[in-house]
Amino acid sequence: MPLVIVPTPIGNLEDITLRALRELRAADVIACEDTRRTLRLLNHFDIKKELLSCHEHNERRRVDTICALLAEGKRVALVSDAGTPGLSDPGAAAAREAAARGFEVDVLPGANALLPALLLSGASMESFFFAGFLKGKSGEKRKKLEEISQLPDTLVFYVAPHRLTEELAFIASVLGDRRAALVREISKVHQETIRGTLLGICDTMPQEKIRGEFVCVVEGAEGKTMEEASWREEAAAMAQSGERTKNIAAALAEKYGVQRNAVKRFIIENFNGEA
Repeated sequence: MPLVIVPTPIGNLEDITLRALRELRAADVIACEDTRRTLRLLNHFDIKKELLSCHEHNERRRVDTICALLAEGKRVALVSDAGTPGLSDPGAAAAREAAARGFEVDVLPGANALLPALLLSGASMESFFFAGFLKGKSGEKRKKLEEISQLPDTLVFYVAPHRLTEELAFIASVLGDRRAALVREISKVHQETIRGTLLGICDTMPQEKIRGEFVCVVEGAEGKTMEEASWREEAAAMAQSGERTKNIAAALAEKYGVQRNAVKRFIIENFNGEA
């Protein structure tokens, strides 16, 4: 029998799939990050199953237990507290080791915070780098950020609420005050997207205790910025209205921080603009 990786909702229980429910009901054992949270999910859908805790502190030990269950012909479902196991959550080691030992591993498509945050951010999705949570001491974090600082890809970070502003400021100290978007509470009642620069977003955060799950999307070093589409659309509209190229370039440079020559070149190439 296979080890089945089952994504669970990241906020709204209606986001669970029919296939996920079928697999949870079919499982002999459900390996889960927090038995209490998984029990609440199962109770909501009236599912009664044996639970096996499998979290970041015991996952490597639990691998042997999971593989032993699979060897006995048991069907094991693996879930995390929310989203897809293995994506900044426990699960990757269990799936990897089960496959290495010759057991069948299946993965269901489903909920995660990464892709919705990218879409909500307005950032380029042509290519992106998922950095997850920055771990370790400040020196280790800085080294990681320096390694990815020159990537043209959109960067995606998961950020804990209790260190939100500190983390955004630290990212800005290494990458520069880049355009970014902060997406919180995806699929929940208080879902919100805040766009600006890393430090600008920090300034908008309340001083009181911050709650929620956060994804920070940061523009790449050389790729399209989040507002490139916006200034191009505005430049096109102004050019078509007959506004002079130099006036358009000056206005958009001030509004978006784009180079005047880039605006002029865009207008000349697309609208035969004149100074």
